[in-house]
Formats: sequence, C-alpha cells, structure tokens
Amino acid sequence: MAAFIAALTSLRAQRASSSTIHNDSPREIEANEDHRGKSKEEDKEVDNAVAPVEPFILPADQFPDGGLRAWLVVLGAACGTCGTFGFVNAWGVFQAYYTDSILSDTAPSTIAWIGSVQYALVFIPGLVFGRLFDMGHFKLPLFFASCLLVAATFLVAQCTEFWQLILCQGIALGFACGAIFGPVMGTVPHWFKKRLGIALGIMAFGSSIGGTVFPIAIRNLIQDVGFPWTMRIIGFIEIALLGVCNLTVERRLPPKMHSGAFIKLPFLGLYTVLTYIDVSAAAAGVPENFSFYLLSIANAASAVGRLSGGVIADRTGPLNVMIPGTFIAGIITYAWPYATTQGSNIAVAILYGMSSGVYVSLLRRRSSAWARRTMLGCVMRREASKRLESMQALP
Repeated sequence: MAAFIAALTSLRAQRASSSTIHNDSPREIEANEDHRGKSKEEDKEVDNAVAPVEPFILPADQFPDGGLRAWLVVLGAACGTCGTFGFVNAWGVFQAYYTDSILSDTAPSTIAWIGSVQYALVFIPGLVFGRLFDMGHFKLPLFFASCLLVAATFLVAQCTEFWQLILCQGIALGFACGAIFGPVMGTVPHWFKKRLGIALGIMAFGSSIGGTVFPIAIRNLIQDVGFPWTMRIIGFIEIALLGVCNLTVERRLPPKMHSGAFIKLPFLGLYTVLTYIDVSAAAAGVPENFSFYLLSIANAASAVGRLSGGVIADRTGPLNVMIPGTFIAGIITYAWPYATTQGSNIAVAILYGMSSGVYVSLLRRRSSAWARRTMLGCVMRREASKRLESMQALP
C-alpha cells in the first residue's frame, strides 16, 4: 500500500512539472514559434534564390549533335562561309573583268597578285584569331571583321587603279574574310561529334553556294548596272549574310589556353584551277560568254563533293574519303592543260570541283579528330600556317 501511494505521488509531481513548463513560459513558446516561422521563410527565400541559378548545360565531353540551337550554328556558319570563302572563290570573274577593262594595260600575272593575296589572307589570320578563339574571344572580333568586310566591299566599287584594288580587295577584304572564316568553322565542332561530318559538309556547302552564285551575279550585274553598283549590291548581300552569322554562331565549350604553331603546305596549288579555269578556257577557244560559267560549274560540283564527302566520312572515316578525293584532284590538275574544247573543260570543272570539295570539307573534320574540342583555335593556327605558301595564283 505504501509503495502504491509513493508511485501515485511521483506521477502527480511529473504532471505538475510538465504543466509548469508549458503554462509558465508563454514568451519562450512564442519566441520558438517565431523562430520556426522565420526559419521556414528563410528556407523558402533560399530555395527561390537557388532554384533558377543557371540553365542546364551539357558537360564538355557531351555534344548536342542536333537540336535547334546546334543547327542554327550550322546555318550561321554556312552564311559566314558563303559571304567570305564563297565570295573569294568568285575571283576568276574579277580576274577576267580587270584584264579586259579597268586594268587592261596591266599584265594578267600582275593582276593575279590581287587574287593571290586575297586567297592567302583567307587563312593566314588564323595564326592570331585561332588563339583568340581558344581564349574565348569570338563575338567581338567577328563583329569588327564583318564591318571591315562590308566596308572593303563598298570601297572596291571606287577603285580604278591596281594599288587601290590590291589594298581594298586583296588585303582588306582578304584579311576580313580570314578573320571570319577560320573562327566560324571552329564553332561547329563545339556542337557536333557523331554527326560532325554532315554538319561540316552543310557548312562548307555555304561556300559552294557563294562560289556558284557570286560569279554569275557579278558578271550579269556588271553588264546591267556597271562595276561600282555591282560591288555595292554585293556589299548589301554581305550585310545580310554576315548579319545571320553574327546572330546565330556561338561557342559552347569553355576557353582553353595553349601555345605553339608550325608550318606545313597541304594547300599549295589547290586553288590554281579555280583561279584560271575560265581564263584558260577562253584562251583555248571556248566562247567568253560561256567560259566564265566554268567557275560556277566547278563550285556547284564542289558543293556535291562537300555534302557527299561529309555523309560518307561519318560512316567510313574522313581519311578514307580525303585520300581518294585528293588523288583525283591532283590527276585532274595535271590533265587540265590538255582540255582544249568546251566539253573537256566542263569535265575538268565538274571532276575537280567534286574532288577538291571533299578535301576542303573534311580537313577540319580530320583536324577536330586529332585535337581536343577546346583547342580548335590551335588547329586554326596550324592550318593557317599551312597556307602561308598558298599564294598559288602567281606565275
């Protein structure tokens, strides 16, 4: 009985102490509740602040290989190559026009210096802009180079002497094209890996379109509106093409520092046929009204080679396509002097255009496979050094 009374007394004492805790300290309870409420509000604010930090970005070792953004980059790169390398590929029309009109008292071999400097400068700026590209400096150089290209095109319309043309069309225009062409080509491997061949083929297709359309347009416009207004119209076309390029082309991978460059010569003589095929055909007796179309035919055939080469390279490997294409281009170059009829010159234009197009399209594909994607500027600088002796149009 005594034990039961002691247990009951102990239970009452515990209840009393519990009620004392809850009833005797209301301020502490309110403070605890306020603290808990503030903690919840702070947690919500932290969650709201952290949630939208950054959109999802693929790791550097993963590639979109498609999607709207990636294909827009390809579209912009194609517009960039069309307005730069495609325009430069139309030099044969300028060579013929300058020889017959503006610079009729100047030797053709001297006039060829303009095109030679222009072709060489399409690649040489990669020595500088390749490094800038890897360092992450892309958009600003692209914009200023686009402005220089448009300004140089309008200035060519005012040129009447050799030294003016070599400054505006040879140096200024060629340098601007090189500052755009190399870095723009380096952006496509940032977005593609498994489908890189076809992406580069589509990009290179842009230069083939330019090389096909520009010669015909320039020749007809000169006859209709004269040379000055022809160049002004081409300048407005450049504004449209480079505007699309500036708006859509973008890097994806993080910047990367590197060093080193060396010289090789794989482009030596590659553009000799494209430079002189219309002039040599006219000298062989092909009517001049048709001979200037040979350059457009060659560039159109080059488009077929670039696209088909890119598709096949994705399946068989780039070297398995580049080697036969380069071999055929070499054979056609040696056979070209024996083409003395209209039909044989057409055959040379088609076969050479297709085979050389394969090489041009897949050179960056092979270089990208050798180099890390974050060091494509180094590849650009190396390829630019390879072209230091590509002034092949000189006699």
